[in-house]
Amino acid sequence: NHSVFPSQDPLDRADFNAVEYINTLFPTEQSLANIDEVVNKIRLKIRRLDDNIRTVVRGQTNVGQDGRQALEEAQKAIQQLFGKIKDIKDKAEKSEQMVKEITRDIKQLDHAKRHLTTSITTLNHLHMLAGGVDSLEAMTRRRQYGEVANLLQGVVNVLEHFNKYMGIPQIRQLSERVKAAQNELGQQILADFEEAFPSQGTKRPGGPSNVLRDACLEYLVLFQENQDVAWLDKIDRRYAWIKRQLVDYEEKYGRMFPPEWCMTERIAVEFCHVTRTELAKIMRTRAKEIEVKLLLFAIQRTTNFEGLLAKRFSGCTLADGTVKKPEVPPPSTNPFLEDETGTETDEIVIEKSDMDKPKKPKVPDNPFHGIVSKCFEPHLYVYIESQDKNLGELIDRFVADFKAQGPPKPNVDEGGAVLPSCADLFVYYKKCMVQCSQLSTGEPMIALTTIFQKYLREYAWKILSGNLPKTTSSSGGLTITSLLKEKEGSEVAKFTLEELCLICSILSTAEYCLATTQQLEEKLKEKVDASLVERINLTGEMDTFSIVISNSIQLLVQDLDAACDPALTAMSKMQWQNVEHVGDQSPYVTSVILHIKQNVPIIRDNLASTRKYFTQFCIKFANSFIPKFINHLFKCKPISMVGAEQLLLDTHSLKMVLLDLPSIGSQVVRKAPASYTKIVVKGMTRAEMILKVVMAPHEPPVVFVDNYIKLLADCSTDTFQKILDMKGLKRSEQSSMLDLFRQRLPAPPSGVENTSSLSLSTPTPEQESSRIRKLEKLIKKRL
Repeated sequence: NHSVFPSQDPLDRADFNAVEYINTLFPTEQSLANIDEVVNKIRLKIRRLDDNIRTVVRGQTNVGQDGRQALEEAQKAIQQLFGKIKDIKDKAEKSEQMVKEITRDIKQLDHAKRHLTTSITTLNHLHMLAGGVDSLEAMTRRRQYGEVANLLQGVVNVLEHFNKYMGIPQIRQLSERVKAAQNELGQQILADFEEAFPSQGTKRPGGPSNVLRDACLEYLVLFQENQDVAWLDKIDRRYAWIKRQLVDYEEKYGRMFPPEWCMTERIAVEFCHVTRTELAKIMRTRAKEIEVKLLLFAIQRTTNFEGLLAKRFSGCTLADGTVKKPEVPPPSTNPFLEDETGTETDEIVIEKSDMDKPKKPKVPDNPFHGIVSKCFEPHLYVYIESQDKNLGELIDRFVADFKAQGPPKPNVDEGGAVLPSCADLFVYYKKCMVQCSQLSTGEPMIALTTIFQKYLREYAWKILSGNLPKTTSSSGGLTITSLLKEKEGSEVAKFTLEELCLICSILSTAEYCLATTQQLEEKLKEKVDASLVERINLTGEMDTFSIVISNSIQLLVQDLDAACDPALTAMSKMQWQNVEHVGDQSPYVTSVILHIKQNVPIIRDNLASTRKYFTQFCIKFANSFIPKFINHLFKCKPISMVGAEQLLLDTHSLKMVLLDLPSIGSQVVRKAPASYTKIVVKGMTRAEMILKVVMAPHEPPVVFVDNYIKLLADCSTDTFQKILDMKGLKRSEQSSMLDLFRQRLPAPPSGVENTSSLSLSTPTPEQESSRIRKLEKLIKKRL
């Protein structure tokens, strides 16, 4: 087998071919000359193979005998191995039996050891118990209370070990002696206390409860309802009285009781409960006499007293009797958070970076907070009503001051000024919030939040929206003045410099109010109880300020937009078919640029602190002006080739001015926002494409229509009709062009039945502008 005995000899190959092999040995006729030599080599090889075969055959004759001998030896070895395995198994069984016996002995020893240990321990405990009971009885008779305190606890602990042995008479007897000693000790100590505390006004001894009861009776008599000192204006007298009583108690009996009993704190807490009940009763009776100043005075003195208690006592007697150490909050890393109790009149500072910083952890509550002052909460409506009245007067004062002082002066160098009244409003808000949170963090805070919401809306309406210039309508942008004066060559009434600055100032103020209102909401949620947080929501007020911002921007846009209207009207009324040569930019372009240069720098400088809203102004103006410009462009008909070239030059000039509009007239050139640039490029490029289509020859019609579809990508037949009007084609030519246009239109996307439905569902900016113009004409006719 070739796979078992590999060989390179051709004779060993399975596909050996004798003819091919001979041809290999003798490839040519000349090689036959060596045939004798080749035959000799083959014969030699045959002899060697015969020798090898002979040797192998001889070797195999001895293999059978050797194999039988090896098999017999293997069988003997297996029998010996079985014998050894059996011996090992027998020895293993004996070892296992021996281990079991040893283990049984060890277990017996363990049980004996455990029982012996238990017996020794029990005997020791019994010895300790018997000796302890004897000592306890002896110390009780000698009134050695210090030693008894330590010994009694040990005896009780040892006695617990004998609970399962109470069936033994001797053990039961020792347990009864311990209980008798405890009862005797308690009676003896009470008797000693009764001797140590004399009853007030008598010589006979009285217990400690009598002392406390007499003190409470004295307090109730001194401050009963019909007494002058019981009213809120003299509430200090109550707290001075308890201070004297506590000092007197500490001097006489303070060292008598263990500190962990907190006896002084218990007396103070009992006083607080009695005081809260008495104050609530008298305030219900004389509710009509409660004034804001009197109420705040009483609350302030009471909270001061509660704070004094918190400094002096731990509050361990208020809950379950365990002393809870207050946790010190980790230091805050937020500089915005401050100690509000010491800066009540500071302005709420709004910084964008502060909004992302971690909140200041709340300081652990005073355990005595509200223990007395809780009684004032039902009467806090007086405080809330007072703040309602004060804020109403504050808003009226803001309105009067604005009328008296007039709008803020133009402030071009430093940016638009925020009205100072808004800072005053939020400073007052913060003061009220801090003050109210010290009085209550419950429903009164919700009522105060409602008051805040009311006057935030009034400030937005009366101070901000109410002082926006009234020459334009904030809803639609149409002005009667502009409609009446819209004649060729006439100028539309524009806002003065002061009015532009006022609008920017109101916009900046509204932005400040928006941000500060959001911060106010967060602060209120921090102050109020956790269960009431969801009821704090100033979203509606923030939306109101957003509307003021939007209206202000719209006014600025309408003013500049209306100023450009006469120039666009002049453009549409020019005789563009009579233009003979292309010159510099047309006068209407110069007029538009002039108005832009007059308004935009003022607006930009006065909105320097609110850059994003200046960007919004630019975007809204571009979205308003460019469709209007294209709409007037369609009115320029007919147009000659030269006229179209002039209009294309004018359009490019306007495009460059609009692209530069955000930084026009500024010494510092800043790149316009990408969102604004995209709108200008898209809109003005469309205007340029319209003019390029108008300039293109309309012959052959197919080329003209395909060029229009390629440049404008507008499937509306109205737009194509306007292009044909601008070219001055006759109606007959237009009809054939329109038919060809409809034929050449690309197939509408799936889901759209025809181009007319597409045009109706998504009107273009030109169509929207056309609708507005139609509305203006209708109003003109009615006027």
